[in-house]
This record gives sequence, C-alpha cells and structure tokens, in this order.
Amino acid sequence: MRLALCLLALPLAVLAEDKPLPLVLPKSVALGTPKPMKIDNLEPPAKGPRVLPKVPAEAKNLALGCPVTSSAKEAAAGDFSYLTDGDKGGEEGFEVELPRGHQWLQVELPKTSDIHAIALWHFHRERRVYFCVVVQISDDPDFKTGVTTVYNSDAEGELGFGKGKDYVYYESNEGRVIPVAAVKGRYVRFHSKGNSAAPSNDYIEGEVWGVPAK
Repeated sequence: MRLALCLLALPLAVLAEDKPLPLVLPKSVALGTPKPMKIDNLEPPAKGPRVLPKVPAEAKNLALGCPVTSSAKEAAAGDFSYLTDGDKGGEEGFEVELPRGHQWLQVELPKTSDIHAIALWHFHRERRVYFCVVVQISDDPDFKTGVTTVYNSDAEGELGFGKGKDYVYYESNEGRVIPVAAVKGRYVRFHSKGNSAAPSNDYIEGEVWGVPAK
C-alpha cells in the first residue's frame, strides 16, 4: 500500500517512459534506382529495418510552423517556410531550393528546449546524395557561441566545422533521423553544399523533437 502511494506521489515526468520517435513518413515517390557513386563516406545499404531513437513521452515536433531564415537572401524556388510546414511530400513543388554553394536554413523554436531527435528531408523524388550535410544547435541566433554539432557528413571539412565522420546518404522518403543527447537550444541550422544531381540545395522538411526547457 505504501509503495502504491509513493508511485502516485511521483511526478508524471518520472513515471512516463521514453518511446520510439513517432515519425510519420511521406509516401515513396522515388523514380528508378540509385546511381552507383564512388564516395568514400557514402552510407552502405541498410541491413534490416531502421531502428528509431527513443524520446521522452511528452516530446513533440517543436519546429512545426516555426519561422525559418537562411544564408540566402531569397529562395531560388519555393519559400523558406516550407521547411516547417509539416508537408514532407516528395513531388515537385514541395521543396524550397537554395542557390548553389554552401547554404543553410535555420529554425527558431518558440523557446529554449531539450532536443532529443532531429529529422530532415531533402528532395527525395530522385535518389540524390546531398553533400556536406551539417546540423547544429545553439541558443545563439548567430551561431557564434554555444554551438553543438549533432551531424556532420563533411568529410573534408569544407564548411569550416572540422572533418565530419557521419555518412552522406541516398535521399528517400525515410529522411535522416538524428538522435540527440538532450541538447539545449532554441535554434537549429541545416547546412549543405549541393547534391549529386545539381549544385542547388533543396529542403523539404525539418522536424525538431524535444521538450521545452523548464
């Protein structure tokens, strides 16, 4: 009886267990099979189904509908807001296209949060590989202080963030899911530098899963 009373007295956050990331995937609209590429850090074919990271039970996609800014003055096609509009479709017209070269998109969350996972979709109607994909978190909107890099596939260090050890990969409707060790931050930047089909940088959706910091 005493044990039951003690459990009832515990905060809900303690009683709630972590759950697999409740990711909802868009349908696959990919055309053809991936073209073989000779890239040193290209991800090998997956063996078995993907295992999603666990997040707190109360975690939500905090990025949905949030404002988006960019290194580019304007989009070459689409709108920056497409990154957080909740639409992950792979058809033409669902993506925001940034100019060639190193570019980034930045999401501003409503407040500083504990971030547990990030999901990212580039254009996935074709089996493209996007180069120098780097994802960073900070409480500084200018990313000059307190920057945490949670993904870096820039193997040669072209973007100036050091040589990354993460894979580049063929885009698909599954996107790229990045586990995050409860990093605190309000801003998330998505970097890239062209792709295997064109020099442009194309983004469809970015999700930031976490819990607002108390």
